[in-house]
Amino acid sequence: MAGRRRGAALLLAVLGVAALVAGCDNQFTGTRLRIASGLPSGVYAQVSRALADAWAGQLGIETPEVLPTNGSPDNLAKLRAGDADVAISAADVAVNNTESADGLREPLALARLYDDYLHVVTRATLPLTTVADLAGRPVSVGAMNSGVKVIADRVLAVAALSTPIQERNLTLLESIEALEAGRIDAFFWSGGLPTTAVSDLAVRLPLKLLDLADLMPTLRKAYPIYNTATIPVSAYHLGGQPVTSLAVPNFLLVSDAMSADLAAALVRGMFDARERLTNASIATLAIDLHAAIETDPVPLHPGALRFYRDVKV
Repeated sequence: MAGRRRGAALLLAVLGVAALVAGCDNQFTGTRLRIASGLPSGVYAQVSRALADAWAGQLGIETPEVLPTNGSPDNLAKLRAGDADVAISAADVAVNNTESADGLREPLALARLYDDYLHVVTRATLPLTTVADLAGRPVSVGAMNSGVKVIADRVLAVAALSTPIQERNLTLLESIEALEAGRIDAFFWSGGLPTTAVSDLAVRLPLKLLDLADLMPTLRKAYPIYNTATIPVSAYHLGGQPVTSLAVPNFLLVSDAMSADLAAALVRGMFDARERLTNASIATLAIDLHAAIETDPVPLHPGALRFYRDVKV
């Protein structure tokens, strides 16, 4: 009799574990996610596609939809309006979008990802070395309502050019095409290192990057979110010397409408998918548990905070 009771107890325990596992597997069944990702040719899109594939397999959900956008401002607008569930944004844009407002959702961070580097790209044959040399020239500052334009406008304001540039509002691929065709002399781009589209251009056309060393002290004082950084010549196999530029962190964001359980699962899934992310873009090598919590002044989502506490960060 005692043996039968022990057998029955063991069977109940096994069934209980099975039910628990099944419950975990099915916890997010029916969940559909939309990721606001940026331009298809940029690192945001590469990372978003990798995350979408990883989360689908990990959570047993339909592969999240990756939405092409113009970049950080567009991503934040979609997230706050409820048209996206997850977004990647540069920190300089995110810090200006943390206020709650009627009918809009509050952005909350899951993690700090990696840094974007400002590229001011020109043809190697042109006599340009600094931003000041762009005076009066046709230059793309990024698409309207893009994160690139936010940074470009700030850099140009600090540079105080003797003659305004002939401003063009082009996407990255449009900028590349215009530079190759000689319709512009330079373009601004903010992205991870390396950005594939710029690498491909460097194979076809001798390039150089302009140096921002003379502007960085003023930029850092006005916008502490920016860091001084170096772009090595090896990033794009360019000749010459490394250039000084600015770097800005990127955040993985959701809104206050997301449940804590789902937010925690997304963060855990991101760290579990680091190899997949690195294969998508080497910029994601910078993703680190200890750096990930550094999203101030954008607060962490309660679910993300729970995850980091559980892993004792």
